[in-house]
Amino acid sequence: MSVALVTGGSRGLGRALALALADRGWSVVIDGRDAETLEEVDGPGIVRIAGDITDADHRADLLSALEGLGGLDLLVHNASSLGPTPLPRLDQLTIEDLTSVWRPNIGAPLVLTSLVLPLLVSSHGTLVGITSDAAVEHYPGWGLYGASKAALEHLVLQYAAENPALTAYAVDPGDMRTRMHQDAFPGEDISDRPLPESVVPQLLALLDAKPESGRYRAAGVFA
Repeated sequence: MSVALVTGGSRGLGRALALALADRGWSVVIDGRDAETLEEVDGPGIVRIAGDITDADHRADLLSALEGLGGLDLLVHNASSLGPTPLPRLDQLTIEDLTSVWRPNIGAPLVLTSLVLPLLVSSHGTLVGITSDAAVEHYPGWGLYGASKAALEHLVLQYAAENPALTAYAVDPGDMRTRMHQDAFPGEDISDRPLPESVVPQLLALLDAKPESGRYRAAGVFA
């Protein structure tokens, strides 16, 4: 049986992907800071572990769950923080703002990947970092978040460069109708954005095709 860990699996794209993998017969470990919301993600094969990905004890709980399931075939870094809102310009940022984004978006994925790396390498598994066009484009207010996603892309692909048994993807899903996207545009109508569920078939197609490691846009290439 294939095993996946999807961080930030309580809502949005993480939730949609976790349920889709479970429908395929995978065992899927998900986490999230809101235990109540996490409990609403229900299905055969779903293992829910509430907690903050930046917390070492929580990461240890995730590893223990994976070991109990017999390994790890897919790690998806989906959990992330938008940072302060309304989105500030770079010259308005503080060290506290930097830390609030750096720890969940870069630090936690780095240490979590290293923690579970033996399991992932053993299975010749796949490492995925959910990124953003803000990692390669420049939009006013999106500098800190975009820089964190650019760093995540580099880290994910660096793991593949250093571990030939791994395949790694930085995946840009495009704009989606999520709570995070709404937080970025307070008071605006974002109902024209596609739901996260619409991106899942493209992610699954990528995982099925298993091309070489690299950066991929979900829209178009795997439609």
